[in-house]
Amino acid sequence: MTKDVIALTQRMPDPWTLLAGLLSGGPDNLMDTTGEGAVIRLCDAEGRPLVAVESPLLVQVEGEAERLLGATPPPLPYWWTEARATTGVEHAEQLAGTFAARLATLADGSAWPPEAARSLAVVQTEGVTVAPTPATAQPTVDVLTDKVAVVIQDRPVIAMTAWLSDAFRTAATAGLGLQIVTPPGTTLSPAVRDSLGNWPSRWVMRDDHDGYYDGLTGAVLRWQDGMFAPVAAAEATADDPRTPVAASYQDVSATDERQLAVTFRTVHPASDHLELGGALESLWRELTGRPPAGWGTAEPANLPWSPRHLTDLARERAPEPTWIVVVGSPDRPGLATARISRTKAGVEEHVTLKFGYGPDEEPPVDTLPAAAELLATRHGLQSMLVQIRKARRDLAVPPRFEGPGVPLAFVLGAEEVRQMPDDRTHHTPLAQAPVPLGPKNRPALYYPFPGDPSDLSGWQDFERLMRHLKGA
Repeated sequence: MTKDVIALTQRMPDPWTLLAGLLSGGPDNLMDTTGEGAVIRLCDAEGRPLVAVESPLLVQVEGEAERLLGATPPPLPYWWTEARATTGVEHAEQLAGTFAARLATLADGSAWPPEAARSLAVVQTEGVTVAPTPATAQPTVDVLTDKVAVVIQDRPVIAMTAWLSDAFRTAATAGLGLQIVTPPGTTLSPAVRDSLGNWPSRWVMRDDHDGYYDGLTGAVLRWQDGMFAPVAAAEATADDPRTPVAASYQDVSATDERQLAVTFRTVHPASDHLELGGALESLWRELTGRPPAGWGTAEPANLPWSPRHLTDLARERAPEPTWIVVVGSPDRPGLATARISRTKAGVEEHVTLKFGYGPDEEPPVDTLPAAAELLATRHGLQSMLVQIRKARRDLAVPPRFEGPGVPLAFVLGAEEVRQMPDDRTHHTPLAQAPVPLGPKNRPALYYPFPGDPSDLSGWQDFERLMRHLKGA
């Protein structure tokens, strides 16, 4: 049974509507707040939380409820209110469902999932208590050890919600990994996938045959020594610590869908006139013919795209870094994550961008040189890598093997070219010479690759290029 219940409403839940929802367990439940008042909690008699409710979020971006929940929301703009029940307490799940059902009824909307919000009646919680675990301080965390924080999620798409983003930050601050446990049929948002790279963080998929396995690598897992860790194969040795791969992970079917992935880094001089997001918007327009649809500091991306508002937020948070997610319109799946940091070099933007294409759609490969030149001449591009691979058009990350991407192009920014010895920039180990971009006296260099998704030899060419540029 799901632990998260969401109300999607046409009107903002006012204080009286929220109060009616919070009385789902009757007037005797205790309440408190956390997160500087952004989270309201219903608690047991000992003050431990049964249900935590996030502040309502105004969503002004089309397609987010459909992408993340498979739900049909009210017309834009609408309000997204999340309630999370404490794991393993049946009455807590009923409380969350009744809370969302009351909000949907009083504020003109619907609740997700529908089966979790069927009753408006008061839930009897007399005598219900919650185990006093250290994890109760974090409403998202279900199990906490000295190595990892474990989050149990039951959504069609595991997104970088405000809850989950807070769990990542809390775990990182404590020096812990974050492990996300999900049932079969779940996928990840690319925003979450990109945040699970540090061991022992991982995506733990429940499986009828192998018990648990890593949704990104396929390694069969067991709970051991306070975390989910790979099982050693029978033939494993100290020199060859191999692990079995789950059968479900290897159940792969051919696809004609593709993804175009672009990773780039820009550096800008810090000034009062600097506006961020321009490189991302320019690249998005070059590849799709339109700007991004929306952005936010978590999923769902709730704000209409605005470089000015993004810049204001990053300036308010400086010198702390700012992480954002950017999405496209439903008819052209696109998602980017960006990290904005203040460094000695200036203001840096690290962006990972992906677009999805169906069997009858061609990625705009021919526009890549012009897009790269625009970033190199106007937006302080340092470097850019473009890849293509066979993968889902909707960009969701499935818990099974997907082939790696292959490089289409690598771009070295003008400043990096200027600082490099001539013998490295005028010569190349590749079959094709680099294409100069921008002014002749200060060019960036565009290195093309064959880009055949079925031929991984492109990575050998990429490695040779990197060794050449580094002088190795």
